Amino acid sequence: MAPISKECDYLVIGGGSGGLASARKASGVYGAKTIAVESKRLGGTCVNVGCVPKKVTWNAAFISETLNDAKFYGFSVKETAPFDWTTFKHKRDAYVKRLNGIYEKNLTNDKVEYIHGRAHLLSQNEAEIVLDDGSKETIRAKKILLAVGGHPNKPQNIPGSELGITSDGFFDLEKQPKKAAVVGAGYIAVEMAGMLNALGSEVHLFIRHDKFLRPFDPMIQDTILTEYERQGIHIHKYSLQTKVEKGEDGWMTLHYKDSEHSDGATMDVDCLLWAIGRSPEVEDLGLEKAGVKQNEKGQIIADDYQNTNVDNIYSLGDVCGKVELTPVAIAAGRRLSDRLFGGQADAHLDYTNIPSVVFAHPEVGSIGMTEPEAREKFGDVNIKIYKTNFTAMYYAMMDAEHKAPTAYKVICAGKEEKVVGLHILGVGSSEMLQGFGVAIKMGATKKDFDSCVAIHPTSAEELVTLKA
Repeated sequence: MAPISKECDYLVIGGGSGGLASARKASGVYGAKTIAVESKRLGGTCVNVGCVPKKVTWNAAFISETLNDAKFYGFSVKETAPFDWTTFKHKRDAYVKRLNGIYEKNLTNDKVEYIHGRAHLLSQNEAEIVLDDGSKETIRAKKILLAVGGHPNKPQNIPGSELGITSDGFFDLEKQPKKAAVVGAGYIAVEMAGMLNALGSEVHLFIRHDKFLRPFDPMIQDTILTEYERQGIHIHKYSLQTKVEKGEDGWMTLHYKDSEHSDGATMDVDCLLWAIGRSPEVEDLGLEKAGVKQNEKGQIIADDYQNTNVDNIYSLGDVCGKVELTPVAIAAGRRLSDRLFGGQADAHLDYTNIPSVVFAHPEVGSIGMTEPEAREKFGDVNIKIYKTNFTAMYYAMMDAEHKAPTAYKVICAGKEEKVVGLHILGVGSSEMLQGFGVAIKMGATKKDFDSCVAIHPTSAEELVTLKA
C-alpha cells in the first residue's frame, strides 16, 4: 500500500459546480478539513464548455436577431463587416478563464485545499491522486464525495464519426461554420442549431424521430419544431447517419438517410456536431475498488440524500444522472454538507418541481409535469388545461412572416386546481420562469395565479389572466 501522504475530513473528487459548492460549505461554513481534486479546469462542464459559454453565444445570436429586427422599428443598420466569430470566441475564452481564477480564489477564501490531478479510489476511505508531473499521493478521508460529472458522446458504430465534434469542441471552433450538421434531438442540439442559424450559418438538424425535445410538453415540441423550420433550419426527420468521409479544407461528407431520402443521400459540411447524449466520467475512478454500484448507464447510484451503497461515499451531479442541471448539483452539494457537517440530519434536495430552460430561439421554460404525465397520474377527469398562444407585442411592428410565436400552458390538478405543470415559450421565458417557479414550488393554485394583478403590457400577464 502506498504511504498515506494526507488526511482530511472531506475529499471532494471533481471541481465542477456541485463539488465545489459542497467543498466550500463544508470548509468555509462548518470548518471541515476539505480537499478538492480536479483534473481539468475548475468549474466543470458548466463554466468551461456548458451553460456559461453557451449563454454568451446565445446572447450574440440574440443580438444578431435584434439587428435584423431593427428595420421594422425604423432603424437603418448597415453591416460593414460580417460577425467576427474569431474575436468573439477569444473574448469568450478570456471570460471563462477569469471565472476559473475566481473559482480558485473562492476555494482559497474558504480554506479548501485544491489539488490539480486525476483521482481514483483505492478503498472506501482512500484515493490516489496522479499529479500533473506524474507523481502520486494518497489521501485518506473520513468522507468522500464523487462529483466528477460527465462527457459528451460520439457514435461508436459510424465510420468516420471521429471527424465530427461534440459540444465541447463547439467552443474550440476558431471560425464560424458555413454549413453545419447537428445530430441530436435534445436541448443541446436544439440550442446549438438555433445559435448557429441566428448567427448566419446554414444549419441542418438531424433527429431520429419526427420531434425533438421529447421529454418536454408536446406544445413545446410542436411549436419549436415549426418555428425552427420557419427560421430556415433544415430538419431531417427519421434520420440515420451511416458514414463520414474526410474532404478538403476542413470539409467532410456526411452519408445519411431520412424521411425524404430512404435510399440514402450525402451532404458536404464544414462542421459536424454530435449532440447525442452524455456519459458519466467514471472510466478510471476506481469505483470497483471501493464497491460503489452503478446503473446500466454507468451512472453512480445515489439516493435523494446523495448516499451511495458504500458508507461515507456520496455522489451528486451529472455522474448520478438524476437531474443534469448545474443549479441542481449546487443545491444538492450544499445540502449534503449541511447534513454531513452542519448537524442537519434531514437536509437534502427535493428533486420535484425543478425549473429548467432551453435557450432555443425563442426560449423555452418548463416546470413540473407535462400534460401526458399529468393525465397518466391524475386521470383525464381530474386535470384542467389552461393554454394560450399569441404574438408578443415585440413583433407588433413586423411583417407576418417575421413574427415568432409565444405559447403558454398551465396544467392544474384536483378540485383546488393546484398547478402541477407550467410550460412557456417565447421572448423572456427564461427570466419569467424563475418567479413562477417559486410559486409552483410553494403549491400555488390557479386561484393564486388569478389573484395576482397583471403587469401590462407584458407577455407574462397572460399567465395570470388565463381562461379555460
